[in-house]
Amino acid sequence: MNSPQGIPSDGAAVLSVSLEGILYGFSILMFTGTIWALTYNRRMQDVNRPITAVAILLLILSTAHIVVNIIRVQDGLVKYRDTFPGGPVAFFGDITQVTYVIKHALYMIQTLLADGVVIYRCYVVWKTVWVIIVPSVLWCGGAVTGVAAVYDLSQASRNPTDIFTTVVADWIKVFIISTLVTNLLSSGLLAYRIWMLERSISTVRTTKSSMMPIVRVLVDAAILYTAALVTRLIFFIYNNNGQEFLVDMITQIISIAFYMVLVRIPINEKTRMYHSIITKRPNTEQGNSRQRPTEPMSIRISQSTHGHGTLEQVIEIDHQHARGSM
Repeated sequence: MNSPQGIPSDGAAVLSVSLEGILYGFSILMFTGTIWALTYNRRMQDVNRPITAVAILLLILSTAHIVVNIIRVQDGLVKYRDTFPGGPVAFFGDITQVTYVIKHALYMIQTLLADGVVIYRCYVVWKTVWVIIVPSVLWCGGAVTGVAAVYDLSQASRNPTDIFTTVVADWIKVFIISTLVTNLLSSGLLAYRIWMLERSISTVRTTKSSMMPIVRVLVDAAILYTAALVTRLIFFIYNNNGQEFLVDMITQIISIAFYMVLVRIPINEKTRMYHSIITKRPNTEQGNSRQRPTEPMSIRISQSTHGHGTLEQVIEIDHQHARGSM
């Protein structure tokens, strides 16, 4: 049986709440920007309510998580410092503590919410259920393993050493891998679809308006989230206590990564343009000095948001036939 590596559990708890507090402050800033982008100069009925609901839910979950984490640190270092058998190190290593179970339950719910939104975005953009079959199966697998892990934590007998020696460890590993693959696959499909739509209208675009900034933000958010998950998985495999503060950091990173996308999409929507170009080609009729305009062609390019802020490029070419002169 391998013993836990890395810093002591009480030191990991202090470090985790400190780093989570920093990320939470940045998350609040991003949330404020998201709400501003969604509501500025808009009537209430024009606000994208699904996006707003997701943003608020992410804020509630991330706030609840850091509150529980602060309570946990206060209990271990102050309230039960002299009364808990083994002191703070044993307290933070006790996976049956209510605060420990609650904060992992909040992390699981937030992860499933975020992955679900990405899958739904993918469905709206592709407009076919076949594309999201594999991500949906992976999401269901993550939900099952996540619920099983939290349930086993709540039912576990007192173990003041570590989490790595319990059956929960296997559930957690599968949960991390499931959400990692789900996010990579869904984000990749979403970015690829938007990129293909961008290419399809590049030859008829008359301005510099582009959806490529959305693709870059999606890629950046996926990289940020993936890096955190991979690091946690490595720490967990090697029985390193560092995985504890990564759990707390990832909870805030989930919100930040999604706010990055939620902020950018309304901004892109606000800057969309309606372009109408009428080209006139002078024709001179033989034996007649009059000129008549040729068939005017109107090209309309618009960017709109649907569902949870998913972009769809719409191209409409309206060809109007000119009438001949009498």
